[in-house]
Amino acid sequence: MKRCLDEVYPDAKTELHFTNPLELLVAVVLSAQTTDVRVNLVTPALFKRYPTAAAYAGADRTELEEFLRPTGFFRAKANSVMGLGAALVERFDGEVPAKLDDLVTLPGVGRKTANVVLGNAFGKPGITVDTHFGRLVRRWGWTAEEDPVKVEFAVGELIPRKDWTMLSHRVVFHGRRVCHARKPACGACPLKKDCPSYGLGPTEFEVAAKLVKGEEREHILELAARG
Repeated sequence: MKRCLDEVYPDAKTELHFTNPLELLVAVVLSAQTTDVRVNLVTPALFKRYPTAAAYAGADRTELEEFLRPTGFFRAKANSVMGLGAALVERFDGEVPAKLDDLVTLPGVGRKTANVVLGNAFGKPGITVDTHFGRLVRRWGWTAEEDPVKVEFAVGELIPRKDWTMLSHRVVFHGRRVCHARKPACGACPLKKDCPSYGLGPTEFEVAAKLVKGEEREHILELAARG
């Protein structure tokens, strides 16, 4: 199944836009309860206005909330990024730390966010257990665990460490494009031969194909038809 994911999504990556670790960290915090697409609409102006941790720490709350309003829960998110900025300034000289143990001490940063930052900003392998990842690895029978940390460790024992970050991207891509929560596109899924949950969604190729999303759609359908 991993080899198939590698073939289906060779270029998978985080869909959040960023140019440095601070931008990625803020973007991941803002992505809670909203889509990456919506976050990407907000962050260009946000990053220009607040280019450093100190800028977030000293932000005018009303102004910052207006930047964040389109992402939802903007007051809570303003609290998070201001607290994040202050903690980075006070404890890490304004720089985003490159260690998981340090990252998870920051306000609003759990293991999921820390692993996204480590894997994508610092090149350190990490498994990111979001709702898509947890749902799919349970469907696939890789683990029965529900707790994200337990899922992370269980999958980490199955997959070589060097592949953790790309596996995370590919599983999330598959969850967004094919293996949907309510109606997975089983009949148009390249992983169908190996999936123990095959049949949760429509199994007829033509019906399932209509459920497949994303710019990789034709590639996905080609591989599914071949398999």
